[in-house]
Amino acid sequence: MGQSSGVGVLDKAASVLTALESGPMTLATLVQATGLARPTAHRLAVALEFHRLVSRDLQGRFVLGPRLVELAAAAGDDKLLVKAGPVLERLRDITGESAQLYRRQGETRVCVAAADRPSGLRDSIPVGSQLSLTAGSAAQVLLAWEEPERLSRGLTESNFSAVGLSNVRKRGWAQSVAEREAGVASVSAPVRSPQGKVIAAISVSGPIERLTRQPGRLHAPAVIAAAEHLSEMLVRDDD
Repeated sequence: MGQSSGVGVLDKAASVLTALESGPMTLATLVQATGLARPTAHRLAVALEFHRLVSRDLQGRFVLGPRLVELAAAAGDDKLLVKAGPVLERLRDITGESAQLYRRQGETRVCVAAADRPSGLRDSIPVGSQLSLTAGSAAQVLLAWEEPERLSRGLTESNFSAVGLSNVRKRGWAQSVAEREAGVASVSAPVRSPQGKVIAAISVSGPIERLTRQPGRLHAPAVIAAAEHLSEMLVRDDD
């Protein structure tokens, strides 16, 4: 469980959060990763969930919660998240679809900010959700500009190919149709740091009925513009 602060319950809670840094976990895998007794791990995870430090993904597994994102933004340490909210809201309003911002975390991608469509059929991804890097347009974007070795490793179980990611790099955006989830389409573009490194993917997603089987034709220009605007804001803030 690592070094002890002398406050047992905090050390155990910290061990739960540290374990979840590697990705979604069932109670059984959380017990294995932390070495805590099953009742203790469950009690702590549920208590952390109450405080939104832990959340659940679509499969009911424990994941890091949205409160951690909010605290980082409030501390001013995360300029990306501070700037992202209004950009996502404008993208949602322009496209009429839910907008998300994803970051890579280990071998998963995490939704770190979102602006949901207020009504009707929507693809709502709760902030804090951890999704696979093997499917979806945001996964394509987060892998496409990786170092060759990491890119190659990411392709081993993915639903897309090296040629597909090459095309993503050439055109500057990605689309997916029923790749991550049946009936859902999405379009994503890269957000870059002031040094030019891809640090996040901005996306819109929704039902294929609205986005069609060529969602990029509808929304790629708006998604690219939002990603470039967010990147430019980071550059200005870095000056």
